[in-house]
Amino acid sequence: MNRFLFPSVFLLFGLMPVSVLAETAYFAGGCFWCVESDFEKLNGVSEVISGFTGGTLKNPTYNGNHQGHYEAVEIHYDPKIVSYQKLLDHFWVNIDPFDDKGQFCDKGHSYLSAIFVSTDEERRLAEVTKQNNVNKFPNETIVTPILDSMIFYPIKGDESYHQDFYKKSPLKYKFYRYSCGRDDRLKEIWGNMETTGK
Repeated sequence: MNRFLFPSVFLLFGLMPVSVLAETAYFAGGCFWCVESDFEKLNGVSEVISGFTGGTLKNPTYNGNHQGHYEAVEIHYDPKIVSYQKLLDHFWVNIDPFDDKGQFCDKGHSYLSAIFVSTDEERRLAEVTKQNNVNKFPNETIVTPILDSMIFYPIKGDESYHQDFYKKSPLKYKFYRYSCGRDDRLKEIWGNMETTGK
């Protein structure tokens, strides 16, 4: 798992450091507003950064060209508090793993779900959790891939309003999430399994 020195990361975003070292994880689950919100509510997660990854285009932008990229998040977490396994478990119950067109009301390549792994151990754990869900849903096809991590491009500049959107514009965020049907679909798939929606 990747380790980053927090002072440099937090200075970049103008935040106060809360730990000396953190590990990082990368997931795509459709709208990064929602994925960011879902993971920032987990104890042990200190920061979730919205951005793009998975494509070859350099410096993708939200309003410009991000062809080939996924909307994704970079999660900074303390493995002494929350394990990578817990992040994986949390990821699955916050996506629709059967949707090969996108996620919920958002369709297109950039809204597809994916797990991006940085080490052999992350890949092993991700594959085990995926197989567990294949077994859990024998009549469905799980399409969420496990991919090698690539360069992550955080949202920046004039598009920085996307970062922490659920905090900055809570009414707009809640309306979007509700109208997109995300939580209804999650409940339909996962029942009462833990999610952090809304």
